Amino acid sequence: MSGATVLIVPGLRDHVAEHWQTVLGARLPRVRTVPPMGGTDLDCTARCAAIEREAQAVEGPLVVVAHSGGAVMLAHWARSTRRPVLGALLATPPDFERPMPEGYPTIADLAAGGWLPVPHERLPFPSIVAASRNDPIGDFDRVSALAAGWGATLHDAGHVGHLNGASGFGEWPQAPGLLQSLGLSPTALTRIAA
Repeated sequence: MSGATVLIVPGLRDHVAEHWQTVLGARLPRVRTVPPMGGTDLDCTARCAAIEREAQAVEGPLVVVAHSGGAVMLAHWARSTRRPVLGALLATPPDFERPMPEGYPTIADLAAGGWLPVPHERLPFPSIVAASRNDPIGDFDRVSALAAGWGATLHDAGHVGHLNGASGFGEWPQAPGLLQSLGLSPTALTRIAA
């Protein structure tokens, strides 16, 4: 669908110019980005409201690209929105229900911010979960189970760490093909290949 807009939902980070979502967004003809709230503001309700504002501002078909905590945010948002979504690419969702390494939010912090329990019910739109074999904050088997609960197609992204700059990803070559399988037209993706 050539008229679809891609809504980018970042995770728990500030804007990173070299992040694959930023690189992807700069190459798409129709894109909006949910403003990042950084890693210290853990108010899940406020983050879901930010997704809703951006999604409602889009006219026509919508495809969502969420990374890390943004994928969990999207699952929370999907429970209350009435905004139709053509499809969603959810890259390396973290396992917020198990302790994460130093530097990431604690389970107590996530619970206080309204993230827990993580929704495990089927999403109301087609989705793909890209899971990493060596993600330090999301075990492949647990992310696979999360994808199954969401009714998502599981994409084995291989050994890509957390699919971020620290893992060596400024560009993610698999993203265009995954977006095309969600209904984004090859025409909309031609600027990516250029």
